[in-house]
Amino acid sequence: MDQAPENIYETGQVILIDKPIEWTSFDAVRKVRYLVKTKKVGHAGTLDPLATGLLIICTGKFTKQINNYMAQEKEYTGSFTLGATTPTYDLESEPVDVKPYEHLTKEQIEAATVPFTGPILQIPPAHSAIKVDGKRVYELARRGQEVKLEPRPVTIHAFEITAIEGPKVFFRVVCSTGTYIRSLANDFGQALGCGAYLSSLRRTKIGAFSVDDAMTIQAFEEKIRSNQSMKG
Repeated sequence: MDQAPENIYETGQVILIDKPIEWTSFDAVRKVRYLVKTKKVGHAGTLDPLATGLLIICTGKFTKQINNYMAQEKEYTGSFTLGATTPTYDLESEPVDVKPYEHLTKEQIEAATVPFTGPILQIPPAHSAIKVDGKRVYELARRGQEVKLEPRPVTIHAFEITAIEGPKVFFRVVCSTGTYIRSLANDFGQALGCGAYLSSLRRTKIGAFSVDDAMTIQAFEEKIRSNQSMKG
């Protein structure tokens, strides 16, 4: 006789979820926890609410593997919008400091990726979940407090421009853990002299795990409901 689904998840499973836009990573964890009726559930690496893509969710004894999964390199695709910046470096805030970008050639845009490839020092966004003196820096930033964050070493293994459509520059990035693609967008815009912000982001890989093998939240819910009705 098959084990009940909740026992399987309580023992330990790795679930690959394709996180929908506007969901926090914790929203996805909370939904999975509710569906599998298991308390021990966690994710291996936060995705911002406006990002989509691969979220590794572990249950039961597999939660011990979370740090190992988090340490693996990640692949992202998405777009930067040239010609402005935003305080959050993405679409969570309104564009400011509008500048012309039309003079930039495809060659100039592609060449600007070179200084950001390999080991680099990157300053995390002020609107991030990093803690300073026990407080999340985004909470301080929202109160208007200035926080000085130190540059951190990260590695960009690959940074390629896949398409250019007006102000939108589409990219693929393979990077080490701890890399902020929002910061990369902002720094890339500075290097081009016109500003840029992250306008879309999708995580496509974490180590050997691919979003192609992930389920939507809806598909996972249907799977659990189906298993429950078969058992019931």
